[in-house]
Amino acid sequence: MHDVSLSSQIRVIAPARGIGGSVQLPGDKSISHRYALLAALASGTTRLTNFSTGADPWSSLRCGEALGATVVKTDDGTVEVTGTGGLFHAPGTPLDCGNSGSTMRMLAGLLAAQSGTFTLVGDASLSRRPMERVRKPLNAMGAEITLTDSHAPVAIAGRPLRAIDYTTPVPSAQVKTAVLFAGLQAAGTTKLRESIRTRDHSELALQAFGAEVDRTLDGASIRGGQSLSGIDATVPGDLSSAAFFLCATLLFPGSSLIFDQLSMNPTRAALLDVCTALGGRLGVLNLDEQHGELVGTVQMHAPEYGMRGAKIAGALSAQIIDELPVLAAIAPYTRDGITIRDASELRVKESDRIALVASNLRAMGATVEEFEDGLAVAGGQQLHGAQIDAGGDHRIAMAFAIAALRASGDTEIHGAESAAISFPEFFTLLDAVAQR
Repeated sequence: MHDVSLSSQIRVIAPARGIGGSVQLPGDKSISHRYALLAALASGTTRLTNFSTGADPWSSLRCGEALGATVVKTDDGTVEVTGTGGLFHAPGTPLDCGNSGSTMRMLAGLLAAQSGTFTLVGDASLSRRPMERVRKPLNAMGAEITLTDSHAPVAIAGRPLRAIDYTTPVPSAQVKTAVLFAGLQAAGTTKLRESIRTRDHSELALQAFGAEVDRTLDGASIRGGQSLSGIDATVPGDLSSAAFFLCATLLFPGSSLIFDQLSMNPTRAALLDVCTALGGRLGVLNLDEQHGELVGTVQMHAPEYGMRGAKIAGALSAQIIDELPVLAAIAPYTRDGITIRDASELRVKESDRIALVASNLRAMGATVEEFEDGLAVAGGQQLHGAQIDAGGDHRIAMAFAIAALRASGDTEIHGAESAAISFPEFFTLLDAVAQR
């Protein structure tokens, strides 16, 4: 084994010569969050197999538990959540959302209509992320939500809510979810519209738990006063986690990798389209539907003569916002480079991902042009090993572990422990499929 850990903070990645085998990825983070929160509100017991192992969805579970739900992890790894039947109780202490913006924003929607006062807090990174985008529509529904300089802590005084017709100024699946979760408990029918369609896991999850959601090309609407019932579900493999292994496969002509039971949700599949645009060949070995979510086993083959380039902008940038760092990290190895625009949202994630991607690529010897809303990374470059600063950001740590596979010499990932936020098994699985 060439990949060794020097400490809990530094991981050394040695070059590889190919990628092969198969991976079973942990449960999709986005779906796990939504199932956890709705299960806490629902009546009865929800049983979730392959729940995400990342720290963030467990923040959602723990918050649900603090609000009165019962959470049990069985010996076989199943997560059982016995819900509160629609009525949360206000804990006497703040609800800790950890590093999870998903937990904080979506939970705000659930709590806005509940009786009592609630305070949502998070770690230093989460406390810097913008929350005004959630406060504005919820307050328009009659909620009383107070922020600290537009950030957490988020103070919520539960109120009876009224339905609204709201168009999101910036497309955001988390804001959409907060509004729909609040609308579930509001008087009347709440309508949410968006200029760019975002991932639809919330609509599908609400329907799985028994709510009626009307969906259109530009949004969704939900009637208030509906009740939820627990479900039995298997969470499909996380496509955002798969992104790292898809990109790793593309690096090495002749490589291929099988992904078992992967989420194939059409609102997330744009990543697969980008991989094929770069020259990858995707085979779908089987396809199924579980609670409205498409699940498949797929095989990615690397392009025979190396990767082409890509220009990512507009709606596509919004659809694959979480996958952009790893695409940028492999861009030097493409023939024509990768340009990313309309992605200013990357600057207000767990870190300023545009700045960190640019500085780390430069540390590895790449030429990079940085814009306010993206990057241009030239193709035909060879990277060398370097010391990488993950900046406490899980996606940066993992993206540069992938870039390091084709670099000359070893690469040190400083802050590698941050990968556990979304993907604790990442380095173990990478070792298993990297051929050295």
